[in-house]
Amino acid sequence: MLRSTTDPPRALHALLLFLLPWAVVELAFGEEGFCSASLSTTDSNSQPLYWKVTNPTLLPTHLQDLPGFTRSVYKRDHALITPESHVFSPLPDWINTLGAYLISPAMGSHFTMYLTKMQENSKSGLPPEDVERFVFVIQGSAILSNNSGINHKLPVDSYAYLPANVEHTLKCDKTATLIIFERRYAILQDHYPEQIIGSTDKQPLLETPGEVFELRKLLPTSASYDFNIHVPSSSWRCHLDGTICTSMVCSAGKNPLKVLAVQGCQQESFVI
Repeated sequence: MLRSTTDPPRALHALLLFLLPWAVVELAFGEEGFCSASLSTTDSNSQPLYWKVTNPTLLPTHLQDLPGFTRSVYKRDHALITPESHVFSPLPDWINTLGAYLISPAMGSHFTMYLTKMQENSKSGLPPEDVERFVFVIQGSAILSNNSGINHKLPVDSYAYLPANVEHTLKCDKTATLIIFERRYAILQDHYPEQIIGSTDKQPLLETPGEVFELRKLLPTSASYDFNIHVPSSSWRCHLDGTICTSMVCSAGKNPLKVLAVQGCQQESFVI
């Protein structure tokens, strides 16, 4: 299968996953609807690094008992996905693991994104044939084993890229929460991606002129890799009824679709 040069009309081409780092940046909307920022400090040990990814702490108290209530919104080119709408169930071929799908091809995307909660003595399954996998650890730690018999410990804020059809296993002795991206690899002749294991803070900062944040790119910018992951270097807070957000960006293609996986700032109005 060769890499396509056209974009599907309803394909999801990028993903903003909003997570909470330790430092907090105050943001307010300016006259044009954009955000401006000033840094503020918080107790870095008060909460785990990504605790708001799975904790629906911003749910309005007067709506907590309303059956079926959710702030999540799905549109053609963006979505808001909040923790109270995560539905966890056993994952096929995974052992002692629950998963919650956030994005899937059934929504029109060409990639899948889901959260996994690995329990004691848990073990992963493999993605489908010809599907690449990206793993990001947001809680606990996991052990990655490949077909060479080499083990890699993945603590919080570390990640692994597994090329399509590469045998591997993720194991957890205690508990861990992972974000998984899976995508059918777009083959490009004479280009072959390799397994990558890294940590966010080890990646260099990218220049982002005119923006209120700095980005780190987690995968190489070579033709062998058909998508990338970007993570801001600092947290930021959008004043949308107290919504707290930071971002991870999964990009593939020319026309990104924005998906706010926890809470976030958009120019369209949402019920927050």
